Amino acid sequence: MDSDASRARELGHRLRFLNYEPVFAEDPERCREFAGSPGVAVVLGEVSEPGIRQAFHDIAVRQPDLPVLHFDEMVSGCQIGTDLENRPHWKLEAPIRRAQLTQLLRRAERYDGAERRQRITGNSRPIRQVRQLIEQVADYDTNVLITGESGTGKELVARTIHDLSDRADKPFVPINCGAIPVDLLESELFGHKKGAFTGAISDRTGRFELAQDGTIFLDEIGDMSLDMQVKLLRVLQERSFERVGSNDTRQCNVRIIAATHRDLPEAVENGAFREDLYYRLSVFPIEMPPLYKRKSDLPQLLDELLIHHQGANAGNLRVSQDALQVLSGYTWPGNIRELSNLVERLAILFPEGEISADDLPAKYSDPANQRQDGDGNADSGDAALMTLTGVSLKLHLREIEVELIRKAMAEAEGVVAAAARLLNMRRTTLVEKLAKYKISH
Repeated sequence: MDSDASRARELGHRLRFLNYEPVFAEDPERCREFAGSPGVAVVLGEVSEPGIRQAFHDIAVRQPDLPVLHFDEMVSGCQIGTDLENRPHWKLEAPIRRAQLTQLLRRAERYDGAERRQRITGNSRPIRQVRQLIEQVADYDTNVLITGESGTGKELVARTIHDLSDRADKPFVPINCGAIPVDLLESELFGHKKGAFTGAISDRTGRFELAQDGTIFLDEIGDMSLDMQVKLLRVLQERSFERVGSNDTRQCNVRIIAATHRDLPEAVENGAFREDLYYRLSVFPIEMPPLYKRKSDLPQLLDELLIHHQGANAGNLRVSQDALQVLSGYTWPGNIRELSNLVERLAILFPEGEISADDLPAKYSDPANQRQDGDGNADSGDAALMTLTGVSLKLHLREIEVELIRKAMAEAEGVVAAAARLLNMRRTTLVEKLAKYKISH
């Protein structure tokens, strides 16, 4: 929405280059035509035409969580400024810079206004594989076992599977099996009758009943006692259970997703986990990678967490390149949970401005906490690490370029525009190099 037609055309050209589809709102009715369309963010330019200003106000009233990118500083002094106050909005600088435009558009894409729910963020190969597995299994009632270190986002994977399934409008009920005392877990899962044991002063509905027709998420399943494993196995086999203190069998239609940070095959070998239950749960395994194995996702994760902790004010705080470099080398034993805690702390200490490496807590730059090459931090197969002995510089640089292009194309799953963004080059330039080096795509 821009009264300046030439600037609108320029921005439209840049949006198409970034693989977006711009819609030009030349008049108020054109504005309102797309007001309820999904996947739309408003880019607001100079809106001197009163009809366009009114159209934007109407859209703002109808969609209070619609992201807005705007150029004009005068919006703070008119009705539009009021419309922007309580919604996600970020200012574009003129002249337009591709890096900033790309960053803000991606931020708008990831913004979920009503609940600001976190999503599985990132474009690294491990995360793309996780997303692919989620999409493949979501439509089925297959049991899923999510593995990975603590803090990697296993519950987020479970919620995403539920949200993409046909059970999405039914309950999602999580329970941490390791946080509930052994003698109370059965009652938590299956419920109990009044008088079943000391303290049972009334009937209680268990988690399986609460999750009826929906999904139950059994977190830290590896901490469950052997006695409870037997009872859970029966539920998986027969899809029925009894409340504690009752003989009435209750049928359950529940999708089961389990998660653990433990090595369950090793636990099976040691007799700490039942083999039959393991195979019942692990019909469709998904492994969440630790943060240090997906360091290329850090910039997006930081953006997402800033939005989560700061909401509409997230654009006021930035992380500098030197700070990002320090964070990229850190071991991240607490994974994304630790990163989220760090971002929350930084958002309190520095509500706006740029975070430098010196602003980070000392442990993040401590050499003892930095991963070394060969320890999972360096990309495997990096052509730049090859020896130069007996190799001409020209040939060596060509090999490096070819290897980086191949890796980018693999990361982008053959999508040239996405690979070009990874390599920070124009799409047309990459097309020429693909032809030059005879790299198929």
